[in-house]
Amino acid sequence: MIPLADARSLRPAARITSAVLLTAAAAAVALGIAFLLESRHPHTQTIVPLPAHADTVLVLDLSASISSDTYSRIGGTLAALSRSGRRFGLVVFSDQAYEALPPGTPSADLAPFVRYFTLPPQRSPGFAPAFPPNPWGVSGFSGGTRISAGMELAHRIAASGGRHATVVLVSDLDDNPNDLTRLATVMLAFRRDHVPVRIVGLNPEPNDVALFQRLTQPAPVVAEAPTLSQAPPQDRTPFPWLLVALALALAAVLAAGALWAPRLDWGET
Repeated sequence: MIPLADARSLRPAARITSAVLLTAAAAAVALGIAFLLESRHPHTQTIVPLPAHADTVLVLDLSASISSDTYSRIGGTLAALSRSGRRFGLVVFSDQAYEALPPGTPSADLAPFVRYFTLPPQRSPGFAPAFPPNPWGVSGFSGGTRISAGMELAHRIAASGGRHATVVLVSDLDDNPNDLTRLATVMLAFRRDHVPVRIVGLNPEPNDVALFQRLTQPAPVVAEAPTLSQAPPQDRTPFPWLLVALALALAAVLAAGALWAPRLDWGET
């Protein structure tokens, strides 16, 4: 240690330097923690963004308002999700709802449902092909529409596990007007319990989209269901822009700290 006669005059600058370096160190630690937390929870996307390590409850509208025009979009949605390598539960609803697949079912188990929504090729001229009979139409299950029935069952399933699942509603969103009060109550329960809701629309009307964006906060983007020819072959991982931003911010903080406190050099004069 070399004593300096004017050391007292340097104390304010030393305090400022210490404060700046401590702030830079705290910012670097915070950015490092944020980077680690974000990298542990990647999001992949197939039709809608889904957490990578959580189950998904799929809520499928098979009410009478779902026409054959939208069947191909149901088939495309199920086909895309069946190839995602994820785990799903499946709730099917009309004016009532039931659990068709328990949560945690491998996505490949959705594939057998696709055939009911796949138009067979035309084999004879003059005769348009028709969709094959499905269990819900034959049994009379497809009737009125109560979206609250499907969403309420999905909420119970999602909230009953050890961790909350993401719920994906696949519907034309054309609900019975008498069901809207109950539906609003159910959607408030999703918000209260922090269960995220994603929506895949089956050619929904704009006013129905606007209604669900009001009921679901933060308002989700209503993704358009793909047809079978449009279904993506596999899920994809969006570029991790947030991780890049955190890494750049961390590098900038470390560089600023190094520039603020340069090495002490000395030499002969």
